[in-house]
Amino acid sequence: MALEEMVRGVVEFVREHQVWAAPIVGALAFGESLAFISLLIPAWSALIGIGAMVGASDIKFWPVWVAGALGAALGDWLSYWLGYTFKDRVARMWPLSRYPEMLPRAEKFVSKWGVPGIFIGRFFGPLRAAVPLVAGIFEMPYWHFQIANFSSAFVWSATLLLFGDAISKLATWFWAVV
Repeated sequence: MALEEMVRGVVEFVREHQVWAAPIVGALAFGESLAFISLLIPAWSALIGIGAMVGASDIKFWPVWVAGALGAALGDWLSYWLGYTFKDRVARMWPLSRYPEMLPRAEKFVSKWGVPGIFIGRFFGPLRAAVPLVAGIFEMPYWHFQIANFSSAFVWSATLLLFGDAISKLATWFWAVV
């Protein structure tokens, strides 16, 4: 099954079972932020798709937003813990072993940006998966990491959901005009 079909299936499931929106968004955000899973199944497009339904359905923004933020923060927390616990061995674990350039790039990024890099890295594809690992490997102070982790998770979750909502509203307006 192609990624596009999976995303469409998840979004359609949420459309039909809106009560599951928050738990599904939380799980998707967790997977998108967890170092190993995010490399296999990027979930950001499903999050945008679900965000598009928020304004066009009975799905409430706040529970979905909080679930997405908590899922993302927990995914990064677990990635940090994996890096802290397994250090350089994570580079040899699958699927990271298939992307040998990822950890050195993240290391360079974290070295340059420090704690603000945790916040910034959440918004950039492959860095999103690797930055928390590298922060753990190099033992970034735990609370510094967590403050950047949780604050960026709330901003990231809102950004994706509101972007989807804006696209939905723009498409509705466009079709009304055309």
